[in-house]
Amino acid sequence: MKTVKEIISSAMPEKLEYPPPSEDHAGHIVYLASKGYTKLAADHILHKEMHGHLRETVGNVIRQLNFTFNYSFIQEKNERTIILCSRIYNVLLNIALNLAGFEKEIIGFSDEEAEDAIKMVMDALRGMEEYERKSPIGKGDAPIAKAVVEIFLSEMKKVMEEYYRPPGSMVAYVAREIEKKIDEKNVLNSFLESAVEQIRNNVYYRMSTAGMCKFGNDYALGLRWLRHLGFVQVSTNPSLAAIAYTDDPTQWEGFREEDLCSDFKTIIKEQKDLLEDPEDFSDDIAVYATEVSIWRNLVVFRPIAIASKMYHGMISLQLNPNIADNYEESVRYALKFYKDAEDFLRRYDSYLLWGYSETEERGRPNIVFKVAGSSPASIDITRKLESLGIGTNNTVTFTVSQEVELILAKMEGRAEAVKKGIPLTTVYETNMGGRLDDHLREVQAEKLLSRALEKIKDKESALKDLAAKLNALEEVESKETVEDMIRTISSRKYLRPINKEPLIEFLARSGVPFSSEEKVKDFLEKLEHDIEHCGILVTKRVYEIFFSPQNVPKWISYLSSKYGLTSKQAEEVLKGIDVLPASKRHPRETLLTLSGTNMTHTEFPNHQMNVLSTSLEKGFDIQEYRESVLKELDPEILRRLTEEWVDIKEEFIRSYELTSHQQEILKEAEIQDWSRYGNRGIKPDEWGSFGATVKTMNEFSNSYENFKRRCIEFIHKMEKEC
Repeated sequence: MKTVKEIISSAMPEKLEYPPPSEDHAGHIVYLASKGYTKLAADHILHKEMHGHLRETVGNVIRQLNFTFNYSFIQEKNERTIILCSRIYNVLLNIALNLAGFEKEIIGFSDEEAEDAIKMVMDALRGMEEYERKSPIGKGDAPIAKAVVEIFLSEMKKVMEEYYRPPGSMVAYVAREIEKKIDEKNVLNSFLESAVEQIRNNVYYRMSTAGMCKFGNDYALGLRWLRHLGFVQVSTNPSLAAIAYTDDPTQWEGFREEDLCSDFKTIIKEQKDLLEDPEDFSDDIAVYATEVSIWRNLVVFRPIAIASKMYHGMISLQLNPNIADNYEESVRYALKFYKDAEDFLRRYDSYLLWGYSETEERGRPNIVFKVAGSSPASIDITRKLESLGIGTNNTVTFTVSQEVELILAKMEGRAEAVKKGIPLTTVYETNMGGRLDDHLREVQAEKLLSRALEKIKDKESALKDLAAKLNALEEVESKETVEDMIRTISSRKYLRPINKEPLIEFLARSGVPFSSEEKVKDFLEKLEHDIEHCGILVTKRVYEIFFSPQNVPKWISYLSSKYGLTSKQAEEVLKGIDVLPASKRHPRETLLTLSGTNMTHTEFPNHQMNVLSTSLEKGFDIQEYRESVLKELDPEILRRLTEEWVDIKEEFIRSYELTSHQQEILKEAEIQDWSRYGNRGIKPDEWGSFGATVKTMNEFSNSYENFKRRCIEFIHKMEKEC
């Protein structure tokens, strides 16, 4: 006999009628919830036209659901009662969380109307749970209420459940904190009270509501909870798509989620040609698998994307890394994906936006495409997609000159679109700061090891001894040359940070750069400290060039003059371009680069946890970091990077300066002190050979190939089952 939790977990949403048969907003919410689409039902209330009608609508929803709840218990005891009551609990909990979270700020509900509605929901849930306890199903307990809460928290705990990175995900941590305060005698209200407390005390919610910055999730799961905290963007790539399937295997086949999306198995069954010879259609199959995970991201952020007219709620989707340098193929791939998303969202919006203004456009995807800055082709791809009103998020970007060049391409494409009256979206310029730091650290480590080995006779034995202490021996023993061994040991996998004790001992024994362990330790600690600020310095410089208060008016004037825009159009072009710091390793990479304009931070789940932990430390004051991106770092860090650290200074300078061509554009735009940005930055034809680019593209390509292989394996498994 199945438990209550098993009954609820295995219940699939029922087929919806199309077009929706609803007659009013309350009835529409109840209709969707009763069919099993509780999150979609709760999101329906997140619309600006609900202003002034929230209390009435929520009251009508509660009346209908309360009646249905009571009526279901006087029927014969069966699974349908359990499923229906769980859906009623679920939709009311999600309505309350939507009104308690950052969504309220985007929609514009007043504190008073939101709090009134939350109190109404809590009173309703309390009464329903009490009724369940008195029922034949409850027998003094509340098994349905408990199961609903357990499932809710288990979904949160999935984030990084399999793909664990210390200290784990913030979302899973929050789930455990909520769990601690659940009262077994008052499950739903205690859960809701604890959840609201976790939302409003969270550092991300506090920064978001204070207008200090925008935030995005560098992961495909845990999004609804993060939306409550103020996260308004999602970044994905082949690695993250694969991880989503690992953390949440239901994406392969069968869903409990109520989002109108098909699972991978269902989609593939409809593609007969793919099943006949999947190996020949591996890229197409990977597209469908990616769509399965991406569609779910789209719908979570759909209400805030619609409400903000695409200023919030954008999903970044990376193009196939194997065609990143091919203009025609990349644009074709993007347009195909965009069309598929539009087809899906037209149907989704018919339910989400039922009864709201007919002048509001349905179906426009809240997608921006990640365009890898691995070759000059990315400039043309960026410009083309932006000119169509399809946003881009440039990725595989580490240097000032890369990011400046691609922001200029964004400006040109967006100028073309806005002149045609095409509404623009928020778009992004990623700065993979942590990966730049990793690259520079690896360059430094390789040079230090190479110099140390010059003084060692048995080089292989010495390297293997060091590798053993760094837990790298197995991989090092598979290498045939000393150079490959050095490269392996120097990788971020084994030498991040660079000031690890085994390396200190190794260098001191060789006398490079000092024979004293204490001096080597001091040297490496200072070096590590400075390397950890390289990505931060790049973020600050790119932001300063385009978005500092003194430069914004200059760019608006430049755009107006060069492209024949009005000042308002030029402002729109510039306003929607955000710098996107990514690949972060330390909380400072977030806290030292915050801004209320033109900045969105994308955060990996374990990085979110580190930032949260930092905020809980004694003496932490978030106000100290307001507009921190404009605050100068210790100038000694930059001096050492460009003068003292001889092994990496040339590579850092290439990362930090502009090209001569870009200097001329800044001069034309009348940017003050344009010459101080230098002219030794990497040029577009050098992007593909830059060390950080090579390493990242290899990683993305390998992840993409592994993901394709998993998709093919699943299809062959399907064939055997049939």
